[in-house]
Amino acid sequence: AEVQGHGPGQEVLQIGKQDVNIDKIEQVGNYAIQLFFDDNHDTGIYSWATLYDLGKNQEQYWQDYLDRLKAAGHERPEPKHLQNRDT
Repeated sequence: AEVQGHGPGQEVLQIGKQDVNIDKIEQVGNYAIQLFFDDNHDTGIYSWATLYDLGKNQEQYWQDYLDRLKAAGHERPEPKHLQNRDT
């Protein structure tokens, strides 16, 4: 949900991206993976520790992202796969 940059303060809030999927995963040594997304971005290496942290704290990180998005005057539309569902 966010481009991290190379240090604190370099984060870039991602706006307008939705339904992005992972096309490919490659191992980087014994410490990380590189993800290749279907929107053609493939920068960044995700260490096992980072992936663990993202999974463990996903709910809080997602809410933080939604809060920052709202503070920037944007909102995230409902995902396409949930739109027009009979409830």
